[in-house]
Order: sequence, then structure tokens, then C-alpha cells
Amino acid sequence: MALATDVSLEMAVMNVARQLRGAGQADLALVFASASYASDLPRLLPLLQERLQARHWLGCLAGGVIGTAPQEPTRELEGEAGLSVTLLRLPGARLHPFAIEPQQLPDLDGPAAPWLALLGPAERAEELAGSRSMLLLVDPGFTGINDLISGLDYACAQATKVGGIACPHSASGDSLLFGNRVRGGAVGCLIDGGWTLDPVVAQGCRPIGPVFEVEEAQRNVVLQLSRDDRRSTPVAALQAILTGLTPEERELVKHSLFLGVGRDSFRLETDGDAGAPTFLVRNLIGVDPRNGAVAVAERVRVGQQVQFQLRDGEASRQELQSLLERQRQRPAEPLAALLFACLGRGQGLYGRPDGDVTVAREVFGPLPVAGAFCNGEIGPVAGSTHLHGYTASWAFLVPTDAASADAA
Repeated sequence: MALATDVSLEMAVMNVARQLRGAGQADLALVFASASYASDLPRLLPLLQERLQARHWLGCLAGGVIGTAPQEPTRELEGEAGLSVTLLRLPGARLHPFAIEPQQLPDLDGPAAPWLALLGPAERAEELAGSRSMLLLVDPGFTGINDLISGLDYACAQATKVGGIACPHSASGDSLLFGNRVRGGAVGCLIDGGWTLDPVVAQGCRPIGPVFEVEEAQRNVVLQLSRDDRRSTPVAALQAILTGLTPEERELVKHSLFLGVGRDSFRLETDGDAGAPTFLVRNLIGVDPRNGAVAVAERVRVGQQVQFQLRDGEASRQELQSLLERQRQRPAEPLAALLFACLGRGQGLYGRPDGDVTVAREVFGPLPVAGAFCNGEIGPVAGSTHLHGYTASWAFLVPTDAASADAA
């Protein structure tokens, strides 16, 4: 891995090439560039490819970049120039890069074949459908991102999908890097064979108050909740919770309150490893003072279980540490990690630089990490892939067999 902070694109490319001198031919190159290079983005891949060798190239423009220079700790670069380049040599891997044009997507109610056709030729459909991992990057101008994610879940049900939405910018042109050029739509890479991506999705919240059941809802508006056969409006339920909070927590409620929505057919799913409830955390986007209803950024159904959530730096740090420690207990040693973090994390959340990668260093030691600050993060919760906000979506690149690990 290499990381450069030069303001000049040419100097940044020379810097990462110097750090990666002698790396040889890579199977996959991942490139994340900060928005300060937006006007020069079409020149980036040709400049890199003059100096570095890789079979496949993939990346995006980012609101900030995450990277690891040789013999240095991983850094999160926010609000400054940054170029992060990772060359991966993956013995035994089957890699299938793909690019999806920003066109009308297939019907979600139709067969899977048209979705698989977005990823590759028909003769490889069975192989593509059986892939275990997918790295996915989406241009911010892509319409129907949630439909895209649902369709790819439908077509490649076995694949863990991790990634993010690239950063919007004021320069003309798109935000994704693929092959040797800039493009829009969506790009990615299916990974199978000797390597896979282990996902860790840290939503950065802690629950407050009890778990409620939705008694009445209209699309994304929650009208009535219940607990122990007692019904109330969401606002009344929240007011009762506020009485038990500290003054600091009540202050957080003013600007950092979310709603966790239980997944999987109206019942609260439990993570078998941790025994903890699994919620999809969503923004609260409105309150109706006339009837005490709340609007949430997710369709809610009668019978689902919900719980109010608070977001702060310490809660995010503790949650991430717990999730990473569980990942650390898995038998396969990761080669590297990819991190797609919300623009709302970083120093704005933790009050200091390198918040997420510092926790990873405490758990994994000097594991190299690369990635991007995104305009939305992609990762699985309770068996389905979702588009998140305020989240750190991690992908740990791990070998699936001893031969791949030894060769790497």
C-alpha cells in the first residue's frame, strides 16, 4: 500500500510509485483519490499505469482517503489532498471486474438473468452468481442505488457486498475509476476462489430505552408503538425515555437521535455470535406534533420491532472495537482491510484524527488499511445488503485456504 499527500497530482503519483517500487505485477489495484484531484481525475489512471503494473484497476473519488504508507501507521486524510493506492497479489483468486452503465435497471420482479448480464457474459452466469464477495463502488449521480443493491443481492445472493458511493464534486465528469478511465454508473469486482471479503458494519449508535413493536404505520411514518400491551405514540414513548437520560444524553437527542429497525419478517433477529439484537439504524426525518408520529428513512411495517438510538464518538468507538475484536477471533489472518466510512465520521465524530483506524490498530496491530470517506456506505446487516449513513463499512481480505495464505 502507498499514501501520498502532495497537492500536485503528478507529484502524488510519483510518490506512491516510489513507495511501491519493486511491487511487480498485481492482480488488482485499488485507487482512492481525494476531491482535490477532481479536475485532474481523467489523468490519474494513465499516470499510475505508466509506473505500476496490475491486471485490473478500480477506485473512486472520495471526500477523504484512508491509506497506509510503508513503515507508517494508517491515516485518515480529511479535507486535504490524498492519494491511496493498494496493489493486491492474490494467488488462487478468481477476480471478475464489472462496470454497470447508468441506464434503466432490470425489473426486480423478473428473473435473475438480466441482473447477471450486467456483470458478465451469459456463459459465466453460474460462476458469477456463485461468487462469495463483491466490492461495489457507485457514482453519486447514479439513480436507483437501492434498486441496484437489491438487484445484485437477488442475482448474487451468496456474495458479501461492501463498498460505497463516491464523492460528488464541482468539476465536470464522473467519479469512478475503472480500467484506464473515469466513468459513471457503478463499478466493482467479484472475488472468489482463494480469497474472500469478511464484512464488518459499524453503525455507530447505542440503544436508549426499551424495544417497541410497531402497531400502526404508513410507509415510512410510525404512528403507534406498543410495549407490554401498552400503546403510545412514538413521541410519547421518547418523552418517557428522556426522563431517564443524563443531561448530556438529552442534549445529544437534539441532533443525534436515530431509530433502529429490527430486520427479518417482523421479529428482532439476533446475531448468533454476540447474542445482540440486529437493527438497521436509520435517520429520523420528521415529527408530526399533531399526532405524535415520526417519519424514518426506511419503510416500516406493522409488527416490526424498533428501538431509539443515540450516536456519539464514545458509543461508536466501543461498538467498533467490539465488532473488530470478534473479527479478530476468526481463524483466517487478514491480508489487508478496506474501509468505507461516512463523511460524518472522522474528526467530526471522534474529535480527533484517525478515529476508526486507531481502533483497528489497537485490535489488529499494523494491518494495512485503505479506503475512502463516502457519500453513503454499502454493507450487510442481518443477511441483506443496505445503503447506510454515518457507518463504517469494513471488508477484511482473508484467504479461504492455507495455500492462498502461504503464497500471499
